[in-house]
Amino acid sequence: MKFLVSMHKLLLLNVLFLSFLGWSQQVTVLDADTREPIANVAVFNSDKTKIALTDLEGNFDASIFSDQDRITFKHISYEVKSIGKSQILKLKQKVYLEIRPEELNEVVMSISKWEQQKKEIPNKIVSISAKEIFMNAPQTSADLLQSSGQVFVQKSQLGGGSPMIRGFATNRLVLSVDGVRMNNAIFRGGNLQNVISIDPFTVKNTEIIFGPGSVIYGSDAIGGVMNFYTKTPILSQNQEAYVSGSANYRFSSANTENTVHADINYGKEHWAALTSFSYNDFQDLKMGSHGPDSYLRNNYVQRIDGEDVLVVNGDPKKQVTTGYDQINFMQKFLYSPNAVWDLNLGVYYSETSDYSRYDRLIRPSSDGEGLRSAEWYYGPQKWFMGNAQLKRKGKGKLYDGLKLTAAYQHFEESRHDRDFQDVVLNSTEEKVDALNFNLDLENKKIGNFKLYYGGEFIYNKVGSVGSDLNIETGDLANAASRYPDGSTWKSLAGYINAEYKAKPNFILMSGLRYSHVWIDAEFDQTFYSFPFNDANLSTGALTGSLGFSWFPKEDLQITLNGSTGFRAPNIDDVGKIFDSEPGSVVVPNPDLESEYAYNIELGVQKNYNDRLLLKGATFYTYLVDALVRRDFSFNGMSEIEYEGELSNVQAIQNAAKAYVYGFEFGADAFLDDHWSLSSNLTITEGIEEEDDGTDTSARHAAPTFGDFHVKWKNQKLKMDLFVNYNGEVSNADLALSEQSKDYMYAVDENGNPYSPSWYTLNLRSQYTISNNLNATLSLENITDQRYRTYSSGIVAAGRNLVLGLGYYF
Repeated sequence: MKFLVSMHKLLLLNVLFLSFLGWSQQVTVLDADTREPIANVAVFNSDKTKIALTDLEGNFDASIFSDQDRITFKHISYEVKSIGKSQILKLKQKVYLEIRPEELNEVVMSISKWEQQKKEIPNKIVSISAKEIFMNAPQTSADLLQSSGQVFVQKSQLGGGSPMIRGFATNRLVLSVDGVRMNNAIFRGGNLQNVISIDPFTVKNTEIIFGPGSVIYGSDAIGGVMNFYTKTPILSQNQEAYVSGSANYRFSSANTENTVHADINYGKEHWAALTSFSYNDFQDLKMGSHGPDSYLRNNYVQRIDGEDVLVVNGDPKKQVTTGYDQINFMQKFLYSPNAVWDLNLGVYYSETSDYSRYDRLIRPSSDGEGLRSAEWYYGPQKWFMGNAQLKRKGKGKLYDGLKLTAAYQHFEESRHDRDFQDVVLNSTEEKVDALNFNLDLENKKIGNFKLYYGGEFIYNKVGSVGSDLNIETGDLANAASRYPDGSTWKSLAGYINAEYKAKPNFILMSGLRYSHVWIDAEFDQTFYSFPFNDANLSTGALTGSLGFSWFPKEDLQITLNGSTGFRAPNIDDVGKIFDSEPGSVVVPNPDLESEYAYNIELGVQKNYNDRLLLKGATFYTYLVDALVRRDFSFNGMSEIEYEGELSNVQAIQNAAKAYVYGFEFGADAFLDDHWSLSSNLTITEGIEEEDDGTDTSARHAAPTFGDFHVKWKNQKLKMDLFVNYNGEVSNADLALSEQSKDYMYAVDENGNPYSPSWYTLNLRSQYTISNNLNATLSLENITDQRYRTYSSGIVAAGRNLVLGLGYYF
């Protein structure tokens, strides 16, 4: 009897123990591609008598379900999934959901810096998610943007990538990371490579605003804004630490790329840390086999026995020298003491090796018998950012949400060039220290009226030095710097943005911003006798926007938006001395004013039963007082001697007007659960109006370009067969600055340079080996085309095999 009583007690203890275990059955619901937690997933059994909802970290308590229950997971953005509870427990209490391909209810942050429904916004915005980034396996963030099919990217060298949006580029676009602008006081009108400092492995989402975004982002936001939002640390939802991470490897055959990446997240209830590291090694890039022979790299310069020698390239398709390597590091901390306050801290670092500017290495000498440069390379491009953001949620007297952001950035770049048979290596080195302070507030408690408002202060200080090194004797001498050393650029601004839902199907948005910019620069008279000692600029700009999003029918959206943008002169405009092109030199011009853009765009989107989505937009932008490079006089002279050569004098001036217009089309078709189609087409025309009444083609108006994708997927495998294509730019349509670079272009039947049309056929695939292991295998440029994208110095990759492996835990 005592034995039976003891057994009864033991069984009761077991039941209690198992019940306790049941209550600790926390299950996490994750995105199958990004491994990010999914909030607000409805979880229920077959007869819906037991229902749960995942929290902000994707967790729910599975103890309410019995071991015999078949549990269904449902979320508006994901495919419905049903699975037995016992199987869930075997899968380490993690459930992965696949996003619905026809999901259209996106949330974006870029327009106001706060979450808004994309369908309520009158601007065109393109989002690139982490799952798309993993599938596309881009080598750099420039390639990430290009993979959208809606951003044109120019490359002067392998270590580069300069986006073009709606006829504008470089310092007329804003680049930001986690809400902090990367644009600094020496962003130039020529092509920029800063986007490669952003590690695509760390990017959670990228949002691209098309058209002016000056109301929120201030100066430079004329053609568009590119926002990169990186991954954030994840907290634990109980007393146990939450640990997750990934390890990735990628190989590309066209440039023998070897890339490794690793990240790890460690989270407790109130704090979490995320560490990320990537290393890229790229060798010389090989071009394709079928295309213009003028693109081949037939010879290059080597220094042999103390002398520059022009040697024959054993493999003319190999672009010597284009290889480089890069490291990226990111460390983030999140402290969340309660549901009201969050403190985010981030450290970002990127550094490249030296990398050649390929388009300068292929310039012919004046006699046409050899090459002009023996060396032309950039020194390491370095970027450091320390970022702190304090967030407050909940109800305040003047706001429902508050973000206070402070960031410090340090940029380093340098240029080194030496002419063929010259013993002097000319170098300039630049450093920029940048401080950013932003206060952004959200007010949603005025009925159907929402306000977003805030202020911004930016401070940039530029350090610039020049030197001449005799490579034979080792003698180092001071030389003219590229910019006035110690010059500063400051901006102070305030903005307000409003959203009003006049009717459930009609939303108005408008905004105003006032920005004031100051420049202070002193010119060194040691190497050049400037007719001025300094440049002191103080200028203000008022910009605004007004638009609406209208749904006359549930499946039809019409948007209209008018906006203005501006770009204030920076240190590069005011104070640069630089060999801009063969035979010309740019000199400083302190008498500059801001340029302004006036833009209008109309968009239409039609949804056919969530199976076919057609999108179209047309835009027109008019730019006045455009800051352009034009002939100039220096101390009354139209030509001066620069680096031993008599050169035509030019300067940045408010000397032109320009207009850009175009059309953008897109289509997404979801044929069934496995097959889908997508396509994009962009047509852009840009004209610069000279003071003398003549018109020329705008340099950064991209040729017609687009893509067409056929996609197939099941639970394990995804495949994407697609075509990328570019239209021709005839000699007559080339910008004047491009016509002088005949060594970069093919030759038409009249012997004139032009940019031919091209296409590539490509296949990408992704296979889920297990919940923890994914593989990607791609074959790009299958037909091995030899092509050079418009305005690019380097020839694109030929046939390219890309292999990627990703392990997640």
